[in-house]
Amino acid sequence: MMSRFESANKKTLKSFWQLTPVLLGVLLLASMMVEIIPMLISKGVLGHGLWQDALLANIIGSASTGQPIISYVLAGELQRAGIALLPVTVFIVSWVTVGVISLPAEAVALGWRFSILRNILAFFMAFILGWLTVVSINVF
Repeated sequence: MMSRFESANKKTLKSFWQLTPVLLGVLLLASMMVEIIPMLISKGVLGHGLWQDALLANIIGSASTGQPIISYVLAGELQRAGIALLPVTVFIVSWVTVGVISLPAEAVALGWRFSILRNILAFFMAFILGWLTVVSINVF
C-alpha cells in the first residue's frame, strides 16, 4: 500500500510532467518578446500621446512577461529614451502582472476561468496604478 507522501509525490510529478511542454513554450515566447520590446521602442512605437502610449505600453507589456527586478532597469531605460512616466509605469505593471504568454501554463495550474479573469483585471488595473503613481508624485 502506498503512503500518503508517495501518493502526493506521484501526483506532483505527474502534474509537473504534464505542465513541462507548456512551460517550455512559455519560456520560448518570453525570450522572443525580450528581443522584440527594445526593437519596438527604437522604431518609435511609443511617443504619440500620453494615453495612446499608455494603451500601447499596456498591450506590449501584457503580450510579454518579465521579472520585477528587471523592471527597475527597464523603466529607467524607457524614461531615458524619452517615454513619459505614465506609459512606463503602465508597461512595467502589465509586464509583471499580466501574462498573455504565460496564460496557458497558468490555466493548466489554476483553471482557464480564473486565469482569464485575473489577466483582464490586471490589464485594467495597470492603467489605474500607472495614473495613481503619476498623480502621487505630481509628474502628470
